[in-house]
Amino acid sequence: MGRLDGKVAIVTGAAKGIGAAASGLLAEEGAAVVCTDIDVPAGEAVADAIQNNGGKATFMAHNVTSEDAWEKVAAHAVDSFGQLDILVNNAGIAPPGAPIEDLELDAWRNTIAIDLDSVFLGCKHGIRAMKQSGGGSIINISSIMGIVGTSNAADYNAAKGGVRLLTKVAALECADAGYGIRVNSVHPGFIDTPLVRNVVEEGVIAGRMGSANEAIELLTMLHPIGRLGFPKEIANAILFLASDESSFMTGSEMVVDGGYTAR
Repeated sequence: MGRLDGKVAIVTGAAKGIGAAASGLLAEEGAAVVCTDIDVPAGEAVADAIQNNGGKATFMAHNVTSEDAWEKVAAHAVDSFGQLDILVNNAGIAPPGAPIEDLELDAWRNTIAIDLDSVFLGCKHGIRAMKQSGGGSIINISSIMGIVGTSNAADYNAAKGGVRLLTKVAALECADAGYGIRVNSVHPGFIDTPLVRNVVEEGVIAGRMGSANEAIELLTMLHPIGRLGFPKEIANAILFLASDESSFMTGSEMVVDGGYTAR
């Protein structure tokens, strides 16, 4: 406990899954957390739970594709808690996907906006706030699909691969400028979250993966460790990158995938 005492964090997509787990864990370790999401009731519940457990948290409704919204969230963190030290760019979608020849341009642009543009905006405004605070840590949540390709997922692969390299550019720029800001990416395998469950259901509806149980079994088989991941396991990786324990890491990829990409 206390690994983040005195630090202030923003976590996007905080209403459920990895974002909720990360928000709770960062708060347990002493950070004041600004939880953001478009799901207001669920996001408020996460912030309330942190407060009820003795932690510090606020919630803001947040469209991560809006630059104006990002400016307000960054300002809120500084105005409420005096600084910004940690940013977790976690918000995103996992679209149902389609072959490139059938993928609609609007669907492509929507995925890129939510999964990549949002991270660019987060880095932009996170860097501006953190350099005034004397440094910090930005953690961008990518995916194993930012490392390896998957059929019928061109938009998601492109977005998450973009997050991977955007992270490295941001890390180099911050290091070259002497800001004291580290930027790293986390690449989860399939994690048992509402997002993954929704993707499974959509796949079942589209008739591509059999029943929901068969789809989960198939996803499980892709992980040599023999199961899907848990949100807390990704939150642990985020905590490490947010803490001073990872002080010599920047521009790095932390892969937490149960062996998925080891094959």
